[in-house]
Amino acid sequence: MRALLLAAGFGTRLRPITNTVPKCMVPIHGKPLLGYWLDLLLNDGIDCVLINTHYMPMSVCSFVASSPWAPSISLVHEDHLLGTGGTVLKNRAFAAGQALMVAHADNLTRFKPSEFIAAHINRSAGTVMTMMTFDTDAPQTCGIVELDARGVVQALHEKVANPPGTRANAAVYILEPFIIDFISSLDKEFCDISTEILPHFLGKIQTFHNTDYHRDIGTPESLALANNEFIK
Repeated sequence: MRALLLAAGFGTRLRPITNTVPKCMVPIHGKPLLGYWLDLLLNDGIDCVLINTHYMPMSVCSFVASSPWAPSISLVHEDHLLGTGGTVLKNRAFAAGQALMVAHADNLTRFKPSEFIAAHINRSAGTVMTMMTFDTDAPQTCGIVELDARGVVQALHEKVANPPGTRANAAVYILEPFIIDFISSLDKEFCDISTEILPHFLGKIQTFHNTDYHRDIGTPESLALANNEFIK
């Protein structure tokens, strides 16, 4: 399977750290966040990775060029941001007509990609994508999901004040080609997966629960927590 790592954002909530480095290159125990993603994916079930860039792209390009994974990595630059769904659509040729893993590379995570892929292959009948979930300690800052007995998403609550639980969208997905076809049908250059794609497919999104580790490092406070919690 192939994976698209979304790494083009500004990381505004992490300023002033991200005034000099893109969010995906913020270090955890001295190692850039992007490095953890590449080691995770390319060691277990992912054949090649495409990374999109926008903000401070040379930092990402230099890191990739010096990475032992460089032969398995491609880069694509966005002169203007396309949104998560727009980036998937723009790079649909990379998916080669197969299921595609799509991940927000600005989260720190640890899971087994091969198990995630297996869960997608064995997903419930009628579902067209698989979403990774995790249990969050800050549910008001996340997209909280409600599931049925099969683990299929029935409702989404995106960053609401009083969410009904702590089971959250980890922003890591495996999308069937049908999803990219749907994005194309919207006829929009900019498109967001969380707000424009997921709500349309309620009842058709399988979940895979990450019981190991997952944290959005979007603020200095969450970055400090990650550095304390995460074992390299």
